[in-house]
Amino acid sequence: MRYPQGGGLTAERRAFRERVRLEAADLFAAGHDNVRVAKQLRASVRSVQRWRHAWRTGKEAALHSRGSAARPKLSEKLFAVPEEELAKGPLAHGWEDQTWTLERIKTLIGRRFHKTLTLSTIAQILRRHG
Repeated sequence: MRYPQGGGLTAERRAFRERVRLEAADLFAAGHDNVRVAKQLRASVRSVQRWRHAWRTGKEAALHSRGSAARPKLSEKLFAVPEEELAKGPLAHGWEDQTWTLERIKTLIGRRFHKTLTLSTIAQILRRHG
C-alpha cells in the first residue's frame, strides 16, 4: 500500500511481507507447488513464481527484504555538507534571526546543491538524521 506523503511501505509491512516470503521458502523446500503455496499464503501465483525463482538462485537470503525502495534524496556523504552549514546558523547565511525553518533549509539546499526538495522531503531527511 502506498501512502500519499511517504510513499512505499512501512517498516512493519515490509517485515510482514518478508515473513511471508520466508514461509514460502519453507514450503518450497517441502516440495509444494506454486499454486498450493499461493493459496496457503494468500498470494498471487505470479508472486510465488518470482519468489521460487529467487529462492532457487539465492536460497533464503534472496527472499529477505532489501529495505525501502525509495532512495535518499541526499546521500549520507552529501548530508554532511548541509549539516555543517546548519551548524553555522541562519545568521551566517543572511537571515536576520537564529531560527531555522524548513523553508530556509530548502533555500540552503537549493543554493548549495541546485536541488529542489519539497518541505515534507526535507522534514523526512531531518528526522532520519536526528
